Amino acid sequence: MTGLWRAEQAELATGGEARGDWTATGVSIDSRTLAPGDLFVALTDQRDGHDFVAQALAGGAAAAMVSRIPEGVAEDAPLLIVEDVLEALRALARAARARSAARVVAVTGSVGKTSTKEMLRGILAGQCQDAPRPEDADHDAGRDADQHTDHDADHDAGHPRRRCRVHAAEASFNNHWGVPLTLARLPADADFAVIEIGMNHPGEIAPLSRLARPHVALITTVVAAHMAAFDTLEDIAREKAAIFEGLEPGGAAVFPDDLPVSPVLHRAAYAAGAEAITFGAAPGAHLCCLQARPGPEATVVRASHRENEFLFKLMTPGAHFAANALGALGVVDALGGDVAVAAADLARWQPPPGRGARETIVLDVVDDHLTLSLIDDAYNANPASMAAALAVLAASEPADGVGRIARGRRVAILGDMLELGDSEAEDHRALAGLPAMAAVDLVHCAGPRMRALYDALPESRRGEWHETAEPLAARAHSLVDAGDTILVKGSKGSRVSLVVEAIRKLGRAAPADTKDAT
Repeated sequence: MTGLWRAEQAELATGGEARGDWTATGVSIDSRTLAPGDLFVALTDQRDGHDFVAQALAGGAAAAMVSRIPEGVAEDAPLLIVEDVLEALRALARAARARSAARVVAVTGSVGKTSTKEMLRGILAGQCQDAPRPEDADHDAGRDADQHTDHDADHDAGHPRRRCRVHAAEASFNNHWGVPLTLARLPADADFAVIEIGMNHPGEIAPLSRLARPHVALITTVVAAHMAAFDTLEDIAREKAAIFEGLEPGGAAVFPDDLPVSPVLHRAAYAAGAEAITFGAAPGAHLCCLQARPGPEATVVRASHRENEFLFKLMTPGAHFAANALGALGVVDALGGDVAVAAADLARWQPPPGRGARETIVLDVVDDHLTLSLIDDAYNANPASMAAALAVLAASEPADGVGRIARGRRVAILGDMLELGDSEAEDHRALAGLPAMAAVDLVHCAGPRMRALYDALPESRRGEWHETAEPLAARAHSLVDAGDTILVKGSKGSRVSLVVEAIRKLGRAAPADTKDAT
């Protein structure tokens, strides 16, 4: 197996001192998930990674990047000693980016970053039409399956076609260490790289974009999120648009053309000298959404690409996913790819866990008809994404006559939306007035901020409210029933993911090809 970093390469890239002759096949910052052959990077964040170096080496790490030799680690252990570990990780990222011929895509936005990144991971894999390379069969065999898409060659109309090698950020690694870690893992022979970039405060996006040096930068949308750190929506838009500052010469900026702040994005793209490719519902957008029809299990989208109409299907409900898909198709357009092929490939995409993924839970060991439908959207929340998720719940079709309760219900279990600033109480209270809320049968709430919504709901829709998510998780068996469709959503800090796990433990997941009972 070809190594990702040899000792002398890492030494040259970081200016550190390599001890031993080692070759790393991956890069890790977590000793718990480290794979044999990884270079363990001893970052100091919430905990000091140096405390886990001995454990990482014992677990098969090829070497460890450290700023000092930790206690319990031999002087002759395979190490890369640097002055500052985070700065050295950034140096590895710059070196990996410099040696790679990959076309790089950077993705940011108030919501939809991870979902869109995963769409791009899938559809960019279908954009290679040259003959398969001899080494394709064993490239990175068995390594980093969650970071690379690299499949065997197939054939399209008799012409050789191979699946592109797509390197993408793992999970939501989009911050000051996540972006350099993703880049440091970039194989030299990747065809595409998709880098997710996030922010919590002003000034965070531009340095990360300059590190990634994207050929295409995508903004999924701009909504009121992280308002605790920004004064206005225009301020958020300017920060998101800072992603264009890192574009390579001749690069493209892909962004929505139907937002109140779209003019801010247009100006930033022009200032960066970027080609502007727009998407959304506004007439004249390069990729224009003419109609999005969400159903219980899928969304059918009618759109136009430079005035040519086409249809595509997403195998998940939600008009907001249609918007993300158009942005992803805009990236393919910017890269000079085949938009029609990419639109067809979107039908294979499913939302990642915690981002609107839908699953069927079988509640009875004997009767497979006793099921509920679970929508896991427990990773993030703001007013816009909450409205979108509730619209998906409202469009769902619960099953009647299969559980304790004669009628299937639409049940929302909602946790606090965080980082909203001074408007947080009103933002939570306003959820009660959303049109979709009229179709929701019962709402359970967790967190002090969600008390505002709970109090604003009519008594007929009030379920339970608790200060934290733990009591709701403990009572999951009493809150749900066969035939229900359950939405669980909240900011990660609200810990409503505990409720998701508790619901899963009530039964077993139905096979992926089993049709939802709802």
